[in-house]
Amino acid sequence: MSESEIDSEAAAPPAPSPASLTGAQRRALRGLGHHLDPVVQIGKAGLTPGLAKATAAALLQHELIKISIGREAPLDRKTAPEALAREVGAHVAQVVGFTALLYRRRLENPTLVLPTAAPASPPRLSGGRRP
Repeated sequence: MSESEIDSEAAAPPAPSPASLTGAQRRALRGLGHHLDPVVQIGKAGLTPGLAKATAAALLQHELIKISIGREAPLDRKTAPEALAREVGAHVAQVVGFTALLYRRRLENPTLVLPTAAPASPPRLSGGRRP
């Protein structure tokens, strides 16, 4: 991919709502991301336009990435991934220590398939006995 293609495709889509991933989807992403190495690091400069551009390009290529938050980063380890995800239009799937998983589904040719919501269980009748 050329630099101009990455710039045009890496433009962040609107930020997803944090509640748009279900627990089962987060669990699946945590399992897929366990073996990943961090590809982006938030350092002492904090969130910069270059960091957002690199993160967007990595998400475009991989969909699920692991990031690390340096101890010298000006943002808190819990808020830094949220702020970066909001800036690039991604979901935070997990934060453990100084490491986080970010997920953004590709619009074209997505490679990760997340579980769908389970069907609702049938309503139960009140009372102690089931029919």
